[in-house]
Amino acid sequence: MTTFENTNGYQIIQNWMSDKGISPFKFQVETWRKFGNGYSGMVVAPTGFGKTYSVFLALISDFLNRPEKYKKGLKMIWITPLRSLSKDIAKAMQEVIDEIGLDWAVGVRNGDTDPKVRQQQVKNMPEILVATPESLHLLLGQKNHQRFFQNLQTIVIDEWHELLGSKRGVMVELGIFQLRRYTPKLKIWGITATIGNLDEAINVLIPYDVKKIKITAKEKKKIDILSVFPDEVEILPWAGHLGHKLADKVVPIILNSNSTIVFTNTRSQSEMWYQLLLDAYPDFAGQIAIHHSSIDSHLRIWIEENLSNGKLKAVVSTSSLDLGIDFKPVDTVIQIGSAKGVARFLQRAGRSGHSPFETSKIYCVPTHSLELIEVSALKEAVKNNVIEPRDPQVLCFDVLVQFLMTLAIGDGFYPHDIYPAIKETFAFQEMTDDEWKNILDFLTIGGKALKSYEEFHKIVIDENGLYKVTSRRISMLHRMNMGVIVSDAMLKVKFISGGYIGMVEEYFISRLKKEDKFILAGRVLEVAMIKDMTVFVRASKGKAFAPSYLGGRLPLSSNLGQFLRQKLSGALNPKSSEKELKFLHPLLTNQEERSHIPEENEFLVELIKNREGYHLFMYPFEGRLVHEVMAALIAYRISKLAPISFSMAMNDYGFELFSDKEIPLNENNLEQILTRENLITDVISSINAAEMARRKFRDIAVISGMVIQNFPGQQRSNKSLQSSAGLIFKVLEDYDPEHFLVRQAYTEVFNMQLQEQRLVEAFKRIEKSKIILKFANSFTPLSFPIKVDSLRQTLSSEDLDARIKRLVEQSKKIR
Repeated sequence: MTTFENTNGYQIIQNWMSDKGISPFKFQVETWRKFGNGYSGMVVAPTGFGKTYSVFLALISDFLNRPEKYKKGLKMIWITPLRSLSKDIAKAMQEVIDEIGLDWAVGVRNGDTDPKVRQQQVKNMPEILVATPESLHLLLGQKNHQRFFQNLQTIVIDEWHELLGSKRGVMVELGIFQLRRYTPKLKIWGITATIGNLDEAINVLIPYDVKKIKITAKEKKKIDILSVFPDEVEILPWAGHLGHKLADKVVPIILNSNSTIVFTNTRSQSEMWYQLLLDAYPDFAGQIAIHHSSIDSHLRIWIEENLSNGKLKAVVSTSSLDLGIDFKPVDTVIQIGSAKGVARFLQRAGRSGHSPFETSKIYCVPTHSLELIEVSALKEAVKNNVIEPRDPQVLCFDVLVQFLMTLAIGDGFYPHDIYPAIKETFAFQEMTDDEWKNILDFLTIGGKALKSYEEFHKIVIDENGLYKVTSRRISMLHRMNMGVIVSDAMLKVKFISGGYIGMVEEYFISRLKKEDKFILAGRVLEVAMIKDMTVFVRASKGKAFAPSYLGGRLPLSSNLGQFLRQKLSGALNPKSSEKELKFLHPLLTNQEERSHIPEENEFLVELIKNREGYHLFMYPFEGRLVHEVMAALIAYRISKLAPISFSMAMNDYGFELFSDKEIPLNENNLEQILTRENLITDVISSINAAEMARRKFRDIAVISGMVIQNFPGQQRSNKSLQSSAGLIFKVLEDYDPEHFLVRQAYTEVFNMQLQEQRLVEAFKRIEKSKIILKFANSFTPLSFPIKVDSLRQTLSSEDLDARIKRLVEQSKKIR
């Protein structure tokens, strides 16, 4: 009996690898074997261990073993979450194909692909197509598109953990369901790093009754996590300023490495750190670059190429370089501030030491002292291999409406034909017959509330019952607006003399006046004029604003919050290996003296009275988003005891309620304030859920095509989109309050914005904890950073510095 290792395909691949001086891992060989036996599945392996080769070479091996079953045309679709990954993946695949001696072509299809190339692909598809979820849907919207897929063997979803949990993941699910209708024996393979809900991740991608398998690499990536310590510990820490002091410590790390990626969490932080490094070491000019999604794509591609070939000493980046691209010269990663999540941290660490047996080295640079506790918590989480789950999204009707429009602008669809198949997908298995009927009514006549408006009559039903778009204008606008990433309106930034630089968000630019300066792509630019959603600028020098983006700061994950509480609990008696906690000993001692350090089974509440007024601080360690909801809830419950109004502030560790009146809180009523009883009822009373749903509806309206964002040569402003979506929301609330998209808006508010599940779990934990109430006359190390964050919202940087110095001095006097 012939074993797989004796097959022609395996031998050819083995010889090719031997020539390269490498040999396959067991998980790769297992993938090739199972693929050849008709399996679908998921490959789970650390960054740098050849996950791409595991599935890509499975197709090559199977073809070499059974060429007779492969017909001409497209054989594999490879879906990537980022456009920037596509080019490198395609290039790596093409090199292997050429070296093995096949006459196959690998094509790339995404928003950056030249229209001529796209046109050529339509006439003659390559054997392998690397595409984004959006590009796959655009193909499904072409006339007679079935011809592209009739000989398709497999679809591969790369970095599935990045798509799972987002509406782009739902796009992938719908794309796969449609491809299976053309090719019932289609093999579906996912590639992922480790996530907390791996079995669920497989079932979301492959919910079908097919042979499927999970293949996990036994190899583990070695990671060296190193903290960068300031010269002295601050007793009262605050976010954002420590980086300036630590830039001098980051420079030698970069100089002693071949190549470094400096990761930041936000685009504004990346602009700031690029300037800090140049100021600290001017010789970096020409040797370092800045990379984020708002920079011109040509510049990003140039940076990626020069990082790959080792010509750049360092790149300051956001999550735009988190994934997939193999930067072999990069031997060091620096994380500015906390990564806020274990999975994100591991992903970034894996960008260094990219080959399997190298150690990934990552330096953690705190933006304030307390973040060193997060580093200690991260080390513990990595050691215990505790990684966050990615919760899949379900019943995203806006995505389904968009998808049905995509089919309708192509060859059309018969509802009775596709409804059972859509119900097979994980995202829509709970959809009811009534919801399906309402969706069809919405697409054809606008539904009950909008039937009088002609622009919502988009799909025509022909005499055979085929649902199809016949209007060329509707088809064109749908193609222009396809996708589920609804960013806030972006303005192009161009030099007045010509030359494109990148993009900034409308809300940031709207606050600038003519001749104000801001930083983009590491350059200081002066506003000359704003016209037709374009900011015209001149090169300038001197002090400038760093653009802030509404995407904002990343929230702390629940897993990391749990380890953070654990580390803080034993912080005064650290183990010998916990350098971070030893370094923070003066700060932690100060917290214990002024107030208390909560144990794992305790919940700390601080009441502080000073010259300004009365401050209430609570520390759930559940992340900024949860704290935002909790702050509103606690304020509402206290206001029921006495008429009192609050201003609120929060960070990832806790939140503040501030009032000029005494806060009627004591040990007797504290448990009542923190009870889990009537939790969601009180949350609804404490926030304006209708207003939040109205804002959330803007994105749903854009995705479902109710509101059009892009017209030929024109993009609508954020204000205009919000206004149009708001009007439609009001009409639906008044005349059709049970409309499926209105219900979806409320569901998204509770699941995503209000973090309902996490909120309930937090209150369950608080209920079991011993509540510790402490009174103080000055800010504590835990409360001070929250106070500073609240001041940052209202003061300029100069005023903020002066105010912070005053607060620190006051605290020293009161001790």
